[in-house]
Amino acid sequence: MGRSSFSFEPGGLSRKDRRALHQQTRTGERTDTTPHRTRKERSLPEPAVAGPFGPGISAGGYWNLAKVGVPVHQATSQHLAGIYPFVADGGLGHRGPIIGVDLNADALWHFSPWESYADTTDRGTFSTNILVLGAYRSGKSATVKTLVTRSLAFGHQAVVPSDAKGEWVVVADAIPGGTVIRLGGGTTARLNPLDRGPRRTGTTDEQHEQMVKQRRIATLISLVQMTLGGTRLTAVEHAVIHEALHRCITATGDRPTLRGVYEQLGVIAADATGDFRLAEAAVQPRFVLRRFVDGDLSGLFEDESTVSFDDQAPIVVVDTSELFARGDLVAQLTQVCTTAWIQAVVSDRSAHRTRYVIREEGWRDMTSLASLQMYQQWLKLSRHYGISNIVILHKMGDLDAVGDADSQERNLAYSIAADIENKFIFRSNTQEQHALRTRLNMPAPHVDMARQLRKGEFLAYVGQYAYLVDCFATSTPWEYDLFQTDDALTTPVRDTDTTPPADLDTLWPTPTSETTDRVDAELDGWLTSWKELS
Repeated sequence: MGRSSFSFEPGGLSRKDRRALHQQTRTGERTDTTPHRTRKERSLPEPAVAGPFGPGISAGGYWNLAKVGVPVHQATSQHLAGIYPFVADGGLGHRGPIIGVDLNADALWHFSPWESYADTTDRGTFSTNILVLGAYRSGKSATVKTLVTRSLAFGHQAVVPSDAKGEWVVVADAIPGGTVIRLGGGTTARLNPLDRGPRRTGTTDEQHEQMVKQRRIATLISLVQMTLGGTRLTAVEHAVIHEALHRCITATGDRPTLRGVYEQLGVIAADATGDFRLAEAAVQPRFVLRRFVDGDLSGLFEDESTVSFDDQAPIVVVDTSELFARGDLVAQLTQVCTTAWIQAVVSDRSAHRTRYVIREEGWRDMTSLASLQMYQQWLKLSRHYGISNIVILHKMGDLDAVGDADSQERNLAYSIAADIENKFIFRSNTQEQHALRTRLNMPAPHVDMARQLRKGEFLAYVGQYAYLVDCFATSTPWEYDLFQTDDALTTPVRDTDTTPPADLDTLWPTPTSETTDRVDAELDGWLTSWKELS
């Protein structure tokens, strides 16, 4: 801060003289001609100096009762921004695909969950999973599609276990080699959620059998509990499901299906010579599985799979949009079955593959205690299998559909969401402020910022660091048309060719250090020009 100063305008000046005095003040042409004085001389009264305006007025044109204090520096925030690069964060480096612009550092922002996990510095993370949270039309889907499709050029793959809206079908059809598995709508495709899956490398026979058995049991219990409205099964009902599955495995030569378990439950229920408690407990689970065998979900999951998982495909999408139109319960049952089938076929470490597993409407995977426990275990083992689960939620309140208030199920669901280390927080509504602070432990300034984010902007939490990122998913017309999700609301007319190139290297060439340095330099130059114009 500068020293205080006072200046007085002499009276009796003409308008012309006053204008000249003001002009001198603005242009800084006035100078202090007072000679240097000793400490003793400075204690004496200021002598009158004959100036151009009369006795007692300084040569500068005003009464100099105190020494003029010139402020150290005055500038607008636009000019002060010139010192900002010296304190801005360096970002995550150039590893991984370009997602957007780091608005704090004015630099390109790269991100890859596997690169962050492999980073041994304080910028590294201990998880490859990503939580994506934001209101409708905040840019979540376009950003996730940007991350996934641009990651294909880096050798990663993607799986969508249940595409409820058909958004990812368009992406898979546009990617060379992409695969779409359509369920319902007159198709004959079937997925068996009780498939064994590939042998996991590094496990003994006993360990492998135990893993397969746990996944099958968890799937059956989730289906039964979900159909019963979240009612927990009794110990006897658990026992009878175990028994029916064991009998089905024996009868089919380790190729169990929902139809086979349904038939074995019928045998147990009709056995008058066996344990009557098992016979009574088999009735309710059997009625539930009847929905898959003879009900509205028949022809989808009750028999052996008629389609196979192409592990060479860059992206595999299971289209369930026809089934989700039948109601929430059908959607939840469908998601449990398709997710179980996907987990069985992608959890093979020996393949040495890295995959994104995109979970649209992620809360549907957490609707019962059994599914929550299976979900939590799957998230913990994701890095073990080279998988990055992308859990997409519209708001934290979505998890209020899980269990009752303060129930074990709801608390576990919130705990699972909070434990995901990488978080992309998009624009949130006002009513979400409390949940963001308490459930995700976000700082108050960040919560306020989340309310004001524009479409495509998000707060990225990667390990211990936070970034403000603007995703540009429209760097090419092909991406713009591919990633937009507002077809029902807008009908843009684009007179461009959106046919993708024949290979992914042409779409998204793997950047070298020379390329990224050049792009950063061009971006810095563009930002500098933009600031000068603004």
